[in-house]
Amino acid sequence: MSNTNDLLIELGTEELPPKALATLSKAFHQGVEQGFKKAELQCDEIRPYATPRRLALVITKLQTRQQDRTIERRGPAVTSAFDEDGNPTKALMGFAKSCGVDVDDLETMKTDKGAWLVFKQQQEGADTASLLPDIIQQALNELPIPKRMRWGDLPGEFVRPVHWLVVLFGDDVVPVDLLGVSAGRMSRGHRFHNPQPIEIGSAMTYAPQLESEGHVLVDYDARKQIINTQVNELAEKLGGEAVINPDLLEEVTGLVEWPVALAGNFDERFLELPAEALISSMEGHQKYFAVRAKNSDLLPHFITVSNIASQDPAQVVAGNERVILPRLSDAAFFWDTDRKQPLAARQEQLKSIVFQNKLGTVYDKSQRVAKLAAEIAQHIRGDEALAERAAMLAKCDLVTEMVGEFPDLQGIMGRYYARLDGENNDVAEALDEQYLPRFAGDQLPVTPTGQAVSLAEKLDTLTGLFGIGQPPTGVKDPFALRRAALGVLRIIIENELDLDLASLVDFAADTCGDTLTEKSVTSQVMQYFYDRLRGYALDQGFKADEFEAVLAVKPSRPLDFMQRLKAVAAFRQLEQADSLAAGNKRIGNILRKNEAEAEGMTIDDALLQESAEKDLAEKLAQASQDLAPLSAKSDYAGVLNYLAGMRETIDAFFDQVMVMADDEAVRQNRLAILNQTRALFLGVADISCLQE
Repeated sequence: MSNTNDLLIELGTEELPPKALATLSKAFHQGVEQGFKKAELQCDEIRPYATPRRLALVITKLQTRQQDRTIERRGPAVTSAFDEDGNPTKALMGFAKSCGVDVDDLETMKTDKGAWLVFKQQQEGADTASLLPDIIQQALNELPIPKRMRWGDLPGEFVRPVHWLVVLFGDDVVPVDLLGVSAGRMSRGHRFHNPQPIEIGSAMTYAPQLESEGHVLVDYDARKQIINTQVNELAEKLGGEAVINPDLLEEVTGLVEWPVALAGNFDERFLELPAEALISSMEGHQKYFAVRAKNSDLLPHFITVSNIASQDPAQVVAGNERVILPRLSDAAFFWDTDRKQPLAARQEQLKSIVFQNKLGTVYDKSQRVAKLAAEIAQHIRGDEALAERAAMLAKCDLVTEMVGEFPDLQGIMGRYYARLDGENNDVAEALDEQYLPRFAGDQLPVTPTGQAVSLAEKLDTLTGLFGIGQPPTGVKDPFALRRAALGVLRIIIENELDLDLASLVDFAADTCGDTLTEKSVTSQVMQYFYDRLRGYALDQGFKADEFEAVLAVKPSRPLDFMQRLKAVAAFRQLEQADSLAAGNKRIGNILRKNEAEAEGMTIDDALLQESAEKDLAEKLAQASQDLAPLSAKSDYAGVLNYLAGMRETIDAFFDQVMVMADDEAVRQNRLAILNQTRALFLGVADISCLQE
C-alpha cells in the first residue's frame, strides 16, 4: 500500500433528532465507506462518533493517493474491425474516436473466444485530499433524512443548521466547503460546560480532546453504556432495579453529550395507578427511567439523565420533581374518569371511528372479529362465548382518556378496566393479548381466548384489505399486514394449533358480506401467507428447495406445513433421497406429457408383464394399507421413511420396464403405476423439487 494518513471528518450542527441519531451516524459511516470503495481507496478502520451536535468519523491509515491503474476498453472484434481491403470499418473508427486516439494507437487482445481491439491507457492516481469533498458530500446527500430544510440564508439543505466542519487528513486541513461552512480544525465542546472552540490536533486526539477539554463523550456506544450503568447503579441504591426501555435508552443517548444520572421521587399515592400508565407517562413525556422493586412493584422514584454536571444537583432534581407532578396528576385524572363507566358501555362510541372507508367503522370490525373469534375458539377447544365477548370489548379502550393520551397503552388499559368491571379473567387477558406479537420475536398470546381474538383480528384485517384490492405494496403497508400475517403464522405454529387457514379466510370473507370487490380473495391471502411462511421457514434453518417441495402440495394448515417440512428435511439426509428425488422428477415429466392417459387410471394386475412392474404394483398395494395409519396421525417422517424403502423397487422398474409400450392398455397400466407411486410421495411433498 502507498503512504497512509489518519482522517477526521466532523460535521457540527444544531441538536440532531435524538431518535434518528444512531441511524444517521450509521448511514454517514456507510456512505463514506462506499465512497472509498468506489474511489479504490483502502483504509484500516472507520470509526463512527455521534452526539446531539455532531456526526464524526475517524478513519485510520487511509491511502494518501489512489494507485495508478490501467484503463482498458474493449472495442470491436478483429473480424469486424476491418473491411475486405483491410481498411477500418465505421465501428472501429467510432470506437477509436470515442477513446480520443487514432486506430493505430489501439492494441489487439487475443482470447480463447477470438481477438479484439482494445484501448489501454495508464491513469495516474489522484490525491485522496482532492477526492474527499465529493465523497463527503455524496455521503451527506444519501443520509436517510425524510425532510431536508433550508436554514436562513445558508446554502444547501440539511436536517439541522450546520455550524462547523473539521476535515483533518494527517496534519493538514482539507479545503472543503459544505452546507455553508468551510473546513478547519476547530471543533466545539459542550454547549454549557465548554462552549469555546477546541483546536483538534489530529484524528487520533479527537475523542480524547473532546472528553478532557470539551466535556463531550463523542462515542455513541460508550455513552449509551455509561448511561445504562449509571441508571442501574442509581436504581440499586434506591433498593430496586431500573426499567430500561431500549428505545428510551437510545433516545436519551441521542439527547446528551455529558450524561449525569440523577434520582428523584414522586408521591406514593400515584402508585395506585397501573404501573404501565406511570411508566408510559415517565418515559413518553419526561424521558425518565422508572424503578421497580425486586417483586416488580413500582417504587416512587424516577431516574433522569441530565446533560450537565451541575454544581447543585439537588436543584436539578427538585426541578424534575416539580415537572413530573402535573404529568402524573393527569394520568390519575384519566384513570379516575375512565372508571366512571364500564368498558362495555363504550361500544356505541366505536361506531363513530372509521377503520377503513370501504370496510366500515371499528364497531363493524368488532362485530366481524367476534364471529370469527368464536369460530376459531371452537377449533382450539376454547370458549366461543368468551371469545365473542372479548372481541366485542377489544377496541373499547381506544375511546378512553388514558389511551387517548398514551396510545401505547391500548390493550393494556382494556385489560385493567375489564378486570375492574368484573369481566371473566380470560376476556380481560384477551384484550391485551389481541395485539401480540407486537414485533418480531415478541411473546405470543397464551390463553385460548386471547389466541382466538388475536388471530381473528389479524385475519379480518388481511382478508378485508386484500378483498377491497388494497394489499401492501413494496414500501407502503399502512395496516401492518406483513406483521399481521407473520403473527398469525407464529401463533398457529408455535402454539401448535391445528387450524386450516384457507377455511378461516373463507369464513372471514363471508363475514365481510358484499363489501369485498376482489375475486379469489382466499387464494390471494393464502399466497401472501405462503410468502411470509417461506421467510419464517428459512429463518428456522430450512432450505429453499425443501420449502418448495412442501409448497407444491399447498397444505393450508401452517402447523401441518411445518411438520411436512421437518419430514422432508430429515428425508433428504437418507442415502435413498437423491435417487428417489430423481425418480420422482422422471415420473413427473412422464405424467405431464401423458396427463390425459394417466388421469383416473387404476392398476389392472392382469396387464402386468415384467417382474419389476409386478413387484412395484405389489409394493404399492401394500403401501396403501401400511401408510394409512401413519398419514392419519400426520407422521410424515414415518411415511417418507417407509417410501425410502421402496427405492430399489422403483429403480428396478425404470431399469427394466418400458413405460411407453406400444400396447395402449399396457402403457396406460404402467402410467397408472407411476401415478400411484407419485401420489404416495405427494401425500407428504413433491420431493422432485429437492436439488442434489
